[in-house]
Amino acid sequence: MRKPLLLLLLLILTSCKDFETKKITSEEVLDQESRSLNWKEVDEYPAFENCKSVKEIEKARNCFETTVANSIYAYLTKKQPIVTQSIDDTLFLYLEISKSGRPIVDSVSVDTLITNQLPELELWIKQSVDSLPKIYPAIKRGVPVSSVFKMPILIKAE
Repeated sequence: MRKPLLLLLLLILTSCKDFETKKITSEEVLDQESRSLNWKEVDEYPAFENCKSVKEIEKARNCFETTVANSIYAYLTKKQPIVTQSIDDTLFLYLEISKSGRPIVDSVSVDTLITNQLPELELWIKQSVDSLPKIYPAIKRGVPVSSVFKMPILIKAE
């Protein structure tokens, strides 16, 4: 009876080394997490007060982009520019929303025809972005992050 018990005790003591846990440093955890995250997507898009209640990600993005576009269009229609040729073109606004919620015009891609007809257009767009209402920044894993949008803006003038 003693021999099987002694053999069992010896077997248990020698197998304990297999149950040791490997210690992982915080740098290794951070590295593993960084590789697994998709940094091109956010959990919540930037939002205005009227879009804050929208939780579905695509609808939230559409609400944000529509509000920005409507605000820019409203600002541009107040200017009532005079042109010598009719314009029907699209420009692209690269808009960054900082992690504090501040809108920044990164760049504006404008055709030369539009800049010849409306030389102050870029200034007007920057002023319209500065006049946007309060923006809540994008959220990634519970942390505010900056985000950049490429937004088409249709310019029509006759």
